[in-house]
Parts: sequence; structure tokens; C-alpha cells
Amino acid sequence: MEEKLYVTTVDIVHELGVSESFALKLIRKMNGELAEKGFDTVDGRVRRSYYEKRVFGL
Repeated sequence: MEEKLYVTTVDIVHELGVSESFALKLIRKMNGELAEKGFDTVDGRVRRSYYEKRVFGL
């Protein structure tokens, strides 16, 4: 299975077992951090590499 470049709220709900509203809060927080660093972001999704680094420490 091909790994997607971005994760969405649905992906986070399935991977972490959290609610959709919490997953959306995580995405907004991570996108805010990326925006502060000067990166462009996409509403409702975050780069998988950044998500894995922030959540799992990979």
C-alpha cells in the first residue's frame, strides 16, 4: 500500500483512537507550528513526516 504524503483527521482518528475534534485540533496545532517556521500548509491535513516526528518522535 502506498503511503500518503499527508495525514487527515480520519487517519489520525484511526491511528491514535481519538475523536475527530481532537484530531482536528492536533492538525491545526501542527499547521500553526509549521506556519510560524515559514512553511505553507493545507487546511485539514498535515505532512506525514511532520506528524510522525511530533507524535511518535520518529
